[in-house]
Amino acid sequence: MKRVLSKSINFVLVIVLGLSLGGCVSSRLPVASSSPWQEIQLNTDANPLDISFVDDKHGFLVGTNRLIRETYDGGRNWEERSLDTSSEENFRLISVDFNGEEGWIAGQPGLVLHSTDAGKNWARLSLGNQLPGEPYLIKTTGSDSAELATTAGAIYLTHDGGKTWAGNVNEASGGIRDIRRGLNGEYVSVSSLGNFYATLLPGQEMWQPHQRASSKRVQTMGFKPDGSLWMLSRGAEIRFSSNTDDLENWGKPIIPIVNGYNYLDLAWDVKGRIWAAGGNGTLLVSDDGGDSWELDPVGDVQPTNLIRILFDSSPQQEKEIGFVLGERGTLLRLDSQNS
Repeated sequence: MKRVLSKSINFVLVIVLGLSLGGCVSSRLPVASSSPWQEIQLNTDANPLDISFVDDKHGFLVGTNRLIRETYDGGRNWEERSLDTSSEENFRLISVDFNGEEGWIAGQPGLVLHSTDAGKNWARLSLGNQLPGEPYLIKTTGSDSAELATTAGAIYLTHDGGKTWAGNVNEASGGIRDIRRGLNGEYVSVSSLGNFYATLLPGQEMWQPHQRASSKRVQTMGFKPDGSLWMLSRGAEIRFSSNTDDLENWGKPIIPIVNGYNYLDLAWDVKGRIWAAGGNGTLLVSDDGGDSWELDPVGDVQPTNLIRILFDSSPQQEKEIGFVLGERGTLLRLDSQNS
């Protein structure tokens, strides 16, 4: 009798456990009734990695396999551009940034391009052989001025159009998987293994390392509109820091959906909505600070990983410009009339 009862209890436990696990894996968020995004055809298998605009109409898109496109209508249509480099050089163009007609492109391996005429002409700059890491992020800071961050956490400044570069930190932070720059010149980087992160505030000469918020490895990090931090970790986990003064004080984890795919980027639009992008067309939106989420219907049907979300509401823009970048030429554009 005891054996029969024990088997019955075990059977019930297996069913309950199976149902609970099955519910986690197949959990489904509600799908929003409409989407502010429209799919743009790039007709390429390359991955778009970054976008920057000269003004509200004219901009550039860069990516893998020497991908560079130019738009004159706010990103509805993109024209192919070519670089004045050897066809044998297969560059990964990873970062582009404009401030008016002043623009910079950073690429791998070892490529920096500079333009002073809104991208009509690009000058290729020599970085020498002493640069630790590969170019990863570039920011236009003024006339003939830029900041360049590398995959080793080194940061260099130029004020003469790239003729000379000066180091901005005493030593690099080591190999990184991602690095982001805040509006006020602060940086946050994630180590290559995702086991810790580091910050560099204006005026500091060395990166400050920090332990991750949980045992889960960090995927990527960035800055919220108020200057505090957000963190994406393995297991589709989202965390927000509590304030800008304590860089290790994190709120409880937010896990909007468990579908087996990690989130790869997070961004806020001008209306304060939070957008999260990830694997297999995962595109989520929250309009209540992350308490509740919906699936975006346009992102949900994309058969690829969505890797980057970009919003630009700078003064030179008449309306907010927004894009979601995905693998294999996937590009979603924010439709301001439906946003």
